[in-house]
Amino acid sequence: MSKQKSVLWPGKPYPLGATWDGQGVNFALFSEQADRVDLCLFDTRGRRETERLVLRERTDMVWHGYLPGATAGLLYGYRVHGPYRPHLGQRFNSNKLLLDPYAKASLGKPHGSNADFAYKVGTEHEDLSFDWRDNAAAIPKCQVIGTDFDWEDDRAPHTSWSDTVIYEMHVKGFTALHPAIPEPLRGTYAGLACAPAIAHLQRLGVTAVELLPVHCFADERPLVQRGMCNYWGYNSIGFFAPARRYAATGDAAGEFKAMVKALHRAGIEVILDVVYNHTAEGNHLGPTLSFRGIDNVAYYRLKPDNPRFYLDYTGCGNTLNTMHPRVLQLIMDSLRYWVQEMHVDGFRFDLTAALARGVHDFDRCGAFLDIIHQDPVLSRVKLIAEPWDVGSGGYQVGNFPVGWTEWNGKYRDAVRAYWKGEGGLIGDLACRLTGSSDLYAHNGRRPCASLNFVTAHDGFVLHDLVSYQRKHNEANGEENRDGADNNQSWNCGVEGPTEDPEILVLRARQKRNLLATLLLSQGVPMLVAGDEMGHTQHGNNNAYCQDNEISWVNWSLTEADLELLSFVRQLIQFRRDHPAFRRRSYFQDHSRREGEKNILWFDPHGLEMGADEWNQGFARCLGMYLLGDAIGEADEQGRHVVDDDFILLINAHHEEIPFVLPGFQAHARWQLALDTSRSSSAAEDRRFASGDIFPLQGRSLALLQQPRQGAELARCAAPGSAADD
Repeated sequence: MSKQKSVLWPGKPYPLGATWDGQGVNFALFSEQADRVDLCLFDTRGRRETERLVLRERTDMVWHGYLPGATAGLLYGYRVHGPYRPHLGQRFNSNKLLLDPYAKASLGKPHGSNADFAYKVGTEHEDLSFDWRDNAAAIPKCQVIGTDFDWEDDRAPHTSWSDTVIYEMHVKGFTALHPAIPEPLRGTYAGLACAPAIAHLQRLGVTAVELLPVHCFADERPLVQRGMCNYWGYNSIGFFAPARRYAATGDAAGEFKAMVKALHRAGIEVILDVVYNHTAEGNHLGPTLSFRGIDNVAYYRLKPDNPRFYLDYTGCGNTLNTMHPRVLQLIMDSLRYWVQEMHVDGFRFDLTAALARGVHDFDRCGAFLDIIHQDPVLSRVKLIAEPWDVGSGGYQVGNFPVGWTEWNGKYRDAVRAYWKGEGGLIGDLACRLTGSSDLYAHNGRRPCASLNFVTAHDGFVLHDLVSYQRKHNEANGEENRDGADNNQSWNCGVEGPTEDPEILVLRARQKRNLLATLLLSQGVPMLVAGDEMGHTQHGNNNAYCQDNEISWVNWSLTEADLELLSFVRQLIQFRRDHPAFRRRSYFQDHSRREGEKNILWFDPHGLEMGADEWNQGFARCLGMYLLGDAIGEADEQGRHVVDDDFILLINAHHEEIPFVLPGFQAHARWQLALDTSRSSSAAEDRRFASGDIFPLQGRSLALLQQPRQGAELARCAAPGSAADD
């Protein structure tokens, strides 16, 4: 280390992090229990520590200093001094270089070295011991960034919730194999911004991409030892820095911004999957990378009776302590940064129940949810909760407050089980089709509070859901013990790949059934990248560590894949064209006027469903009648929204069911709009009258449409605000 040459000025305690003002850099780091904080500067490659400066100023538990003449690009880290008393929760070790929690960029990634641990790995008392080795040479370095990006005329699309169709995707996996994207850009932010990638999204018709975690994250030591990585990225260590591993250039932040700008120009919103519930430092035996060495007691939830150990509501070894005001500040500052500086349009919060816990239990009126609700920036973007964690009482579907949309796990389970062929589910299915009012209406939320999904990154992809009865995770190296065992999947008669034409036809039909149900349900639909064109993970339902062709979207499409892609495109367009399937309010049980309701339910005899019929264990068939002139909503210009009338027929039974079309409208003339028993979404030109028998094929869904004169203009409503939930 060279002789110290620089002199720190006092600087300011805010903003936290490293802030370049054009003449120098202000450094500010929170630590309540530290005795001293050293700012360490490094050469341009981050391998050699060039200076070590003591932050002598401390204001409100924030250590700070200003380095005149410092510029953007400077690499730095911290050494924090204090007591090492694990039995009291204190784990300071100044031999370990630490990442700044507010770093906007970083260089390098942890490699799982023994030197990254504050204790002597493998000793008898493990974390009670103390490791004196300096790990600075190989640990990632923080980097000061500038703010000179030209956003030009970037404008957020502000797509209303009712018009939103979400596409969950992995930045790398979406373009890693795309033949039309330049090879150096594949798997990067720049690759996602390329015209071929955006063209696919536009032709598909989705309105938002939901990106799996892009915050700087670390790979767990056991994975590194197996030559693998944490592909999904649910192991954050920096909440401000975009992961450099997805950058084609050395400027990850600038590249990310350019991607957002390109997607916005295409009318596509960007939603981030964010992981604030835990960090990459794991349990008491994990590495010391940042928070643990800065102030373990403040940043993490520790067991009150033995603070050596962590309260783990996440299944990942630790839980971030959102009851501490500085931790809450960190999360809010991070969220606002991504909205204001990076221009993202919303967030999906991983294991949100863990963030909203009070002393122990979930608290829907607690500080985390309350502070977001009143924030003038965050309350206006899309907020999506994964409404559970792994702790006791952690399943909180339906219990989040107004302003939140939730991943509806009950929707996924009901739709999977129904199309698998289980009986007695038509009542539950009807609730899910109509927006799950049983879950969300009680506190004033609307159908768009339900984010509907059949598949997600976690679990079987759509093709595997209809091709595998059991998980096949052997490639993960955990002897197939990882991943969920209950998947509500059905292989249609053969496990895995087959050349049996009857099974292939049935699997294709089942995929159409699941997708059609999803896109014709009230609420917000979410697709998973690749599901629209037959991507398979070969039965792996936990591909979190598979950074390869198992996870990457396959762009070499067969004829069957192209048929499925065309089917999904037409379905999304159909949903966009018809407000009857994207209502902003729930259906009403009472009549709008005598003899007419806005939704009716029918049995195969064409008779309105009675109370007893909903509970019949053998029932697998149902008819839903939507009256297009009884939507009861107005568009942005105050015009009455009118649509065509529709009859949706669904049959999970394996045999054909002759379904009598309801006859209460004597002169109704119905045309077939959709029939999943056919490989194409463009149904043949078949017309029916009220009272006719429709041959509803086994394991299929059919949609009949009665055009309404004057509905075309009324249903062309302009997109509303994102706050229509």
